[in-house]
Amino acid sequence: MTDEHYMKLALELAKSAEGQTSPNPMVGAVVVKDGQIAGMGAHLRAGEHHAEVHALNMAGDKAMDSVIYVTLEPCSHYGKTPPCADRIIEAGVKKVVIAAIDQNPIVSGKGIQRLREAGLEVVTGICRQEAESMNKVFNHFQKHRKPYVTLKTAVSLDGKIAAASGESKWITSAESRDDAHRYRHSHDAILVGIGTVLADNPSLTTRLPNGGSNPIRIILDTTLQTPIEAKLVTDSEAPTWIITGSGVSMEQILPYTEKGVRVIPLSTPSIEIESVLELLGSENITSLFVEGGSSVNGSFLQSGSIQQVIMYQAPILIGGSDAPQPFGGGGIERLKDALKLELESVERIGPDIKITASVRGGS
Repeated sequence: MTDEHYMKLALELAKSAEGQTSPNPMVGAVVVKDGQIAGMGAHLRAGEHHAEVHALNMAGDKAMDSVIYVTLEPCSHYGKTPPCADRIIEAGVKKVVIAAIDQNPIVSGKGIQRLREAGLEVVTGICRQEAESMNKVFNHFQKHRKPYVTLKTAVSLDGKIAAASGESKWITSAESRDDAHRYRHSHDAILVGIGTVLADNPSLTTRLPNGGSNPIRIILDTTLQTPIEAKLVTDSEAPTWIITGSGVSMEQILPYTEKGVRVIPLSTPSIEIESVLELLGSENITSLFVEGGSSVNGSFLQSGSIQQVIMYQAPILIGGSDAPQPFGGGGIERLKDALKLELESVERIGPDIKITASVRGGS
């Protein structure tokens, strides 16, 4: 078997914990001794054993003189768990094959250096592109200290998100809506504007056949108009944060805090997307799923704060100059300044088309 074969297995193990490891990356590891797999592991949750430890524990004595395949550079520092590089050395592993270098400045390059100084053979770059793509959220957060933003929208074939009357339930199919819930499960937080709250009274929870994680629910609400009886305030299904402008008083805030909702006034009268993302980054929110309406989507576009777009397109026509489109606001004035995307995939979801695209050259 080739190095690529074992690394692809490690990548599959890592991917199995998608939506569970934040703010840590997804990592998989495979221990091979004399051409046979002796141990396997994945990092399952922040604060718990890393993938290398699980794999080495399974391998036991067979780890001596083995090869370990790891999708991300082993850590070399004490965090919530001891350094994995030291654990690999202590186990007597002779060779370490690594897919990608850790972008965390505390780790980057230091784990590899530690292994080589201990006399281990280290090979890097095997399936690097796949490993980096899998952890694009983690890498973006390490570089920018702001969440990776995925904006999801559902439109008709002629690009409308609702009829002129405002009716929008449901443009796309149940299959598309179910698919979107996988993204809720895998993101730290989900964001909408006050317009969506007032129009739809959403729950913004994850509804998958086998359950799933609920993201933190974030409302952009400049003047704190969120109804105190809204589901996001009363259902206790997941934490709810309401971000407001600076003009909101403590008297306005108190009824929400009494219900367990966190209200966060910004330092400015209006809500700027950049300030929101900096705030969320400071709270260790690494990924944000935006399910806003035309106004919120337009604000994210104009601020250049989108890393990925998920668009579900239904085979219906709505028409009408007053029917809203997915991106409102002032838009981009010149084509040369338009947000340029690279198509990742185009697929059928039930009767709909799903388009996934990422920002060209983004990180």
